[in-house]
Amino acid sequence: MNKKDPNPIDAFVGSRVRMRRLMIGLSQEKLADGLGITFQQVQKYEKGTNRIGASRLQAIADILGVHPSFFFQQDEGSAQSGKPAADVHESQEISSFVASKEGIALNRAFLKITDPVLRKKIISLVAAMAQTPEAEQTPPQSGSRHAESLHG
Repeated sequence: MNKKDPNPIDAFVGSRVRMRRLMIGLSQEKLADGLGITFQQVQKYEKGTNRIGASRLQAIADILGVHPSFFFQQDEGSAQSGKPAADVHESQEISSFVASKEGIALNRAFLKITDPVLRKKIISLVAAMAQTPEAEQTPPQSGSRHAESLHG
């Protein structure tokens, strides 16, 4: 690890701060104001460039409405679970996406869809568009019959 590279734990904690901040719709400026710091400092925390001290982490947790342990919670794909490095990397990519504005918007919209069949069809559509293995795992349902009824 290069001396200038952020510590992976600091980067993980920062990504969790960002994810929670975006989940509740709080800007970096508003979080910074609540902490009495600049928004640039919040950016550095979220990137893992600067380490968050314990008292500051507690203040962030209070503002974001979570327990400080929230910032350390990992998925089952964590390095401690004995999963291969590729799985850990994929888990980090997923966490990054979920913490992005697009990821949060997509998750919010998807969660409003109550029909489980429609949810599966959306997943199949996106997987097919991305040409991922998930596209092959999900068998075609009534879509082919629907296409036949349109043509016949």
